[in-house]
Amino acid sequence: MDITYIVVSGVVAIIASIITGSIVSSKVKRNDVQENFEDMFDDLYDNVTDAFKSEMSHTKELFAITQNEMNSNITEKIASMDSHINQKQDMMNSRVSESILRQEERIKTFSLENQQRLEHMRNMVEKSLYNIQMDNNKKLEEMRIVVDEKLQKSLNERMNQSFSMVSERLEQVYKGLGEMQNLANGVGDLKKVLSNVKTRGIVGEIQLGAILQEILSNEQYDENVAVVPNSSYRVEYAVKLPGNDGTVYLPIDAKFPGDTYNALQEAYEDGDKLRIEECVKNLLRTIQNEAKDISTKYIEPPYTTEFAIMFLPFEGLYSEVVNRGMVEKLQREYKVNIAGPSTMAALLNSLQMGFKTLAIQKRSSEVWNVLSAVKTEFDNFEKVLEKTKSRLESANKELDTLVGVRTRAINRKLKEVSTLEQSEAEKLIGVESIEE
Repeated sequence: MDITYIVVSGVVAIIASIITGSIVSSKVKRNDVQENFEDMFDDLYDNVTDAFKSEMSHTKELFAITQNEMNSNITEKIASMDSHINQKQDMMNSRVSESILRQEERIKTFSLENQQRLEHMRNMVEKSLYNIQMDNNKKLEEMRIVVDEKLQKSLNERMNQSFSMVSERLEQVYKGLGEMQNLANGVGDLKKVLSNVKTRGIVGEIQLGAILQEILSNEQYDENVAVVPNSSYRVEYAVKLPGNDGTVYLPIDAKFPGDTYNALQEAYEDGDKLRIEECVKNLLRTIQNEAKDISTKYIEPPYTTEFAIMFLPFEGLYSEVVNRGMVEKLQREYKVNIAGPSTMAALLNSLQMGFKTLAIQKRSSEVWNVLSAVKTEFDNFEKVLEKTKSRLESANKELDTLVGVRTRAINRKLKEVSTLEQSEAEKLIGVESIEE
């Protein structure tokens, strides 16, 4: 800034000297002026250069001084700022510490207050629970007393009823004991009956007769009949079947090997396998012998069927024989079929259906003749109905003529006759009112 001022001042001085020289000595020659001007310019250039160099050195010194001052100022400012920042940091740390302490105190105070409140609430809840418990205990005690009274009353009533029922039941038990005694005596008698072979056969015969009597009519079977001519053997029952040359018998004989079957049942109860096998063999041998006896005595075609039936009176005995595969063997070797109570009933029902079918076949011609006669009579009946219809139509026409023509003629004749009151006319003629 100082150099510019010096240069400008020099230029202004040169210009002023030039103007002054031109005004004072206007008569100076141009060359002199030029020379003077060049000299002045050189002097001015030298002065300016010296001044510029001096100013530059001065400026460098000032710049160095200024830079040093600025560096020192900056250092001082930085130190001051560091000090200020440290002070601020210390102040903030102290404030934060104070705030933390205050927060800790507040938390402690809040925690203490919460503990006090919780303790108060706990005391109140415990007090309320205690009151509720006492109230509940009181009510439960009252309920217990009421329930005990009702239970005692109900128990007394039930006990009285139970004692009365027990007394009645004891009386019934005493009666039942007497009946059981009678039943035991009956069972003993039955055991005695079953221990006799002939009696056991009679039991099966009675059961077979009851089944036959229930399903078939008396004309469809015979009892204790000699199915083979000139033979002394009589089968217990024989069903009559129609044949080409007369009646063909189906022999049915009841068998009950009680001793072997009872021995098998006792072996089953004891669980002795060897004894069971032995009893089964004895039972099958007995059944096979009975089938052979029936085949020899009672099967004699054409007087009898080609097979006979052995009736076993108990389902257990029948299932035992069937399960051992004796049915096919007896049919194949002796032409004897085995039947229990249920299978015998089914067999007899099948025979009954066959009897009915055969009866229908025998009487089908009679039914056809009856239908033919009915058809003929129906044709005659149709003719009679046609004649009756024509007669009814002619009678209807005559009635219309009589009612129409004759009635009109009578009405014309009676127009001039005066009419009487309804009641007087009915009284005179002696008839009741038509409306009634």
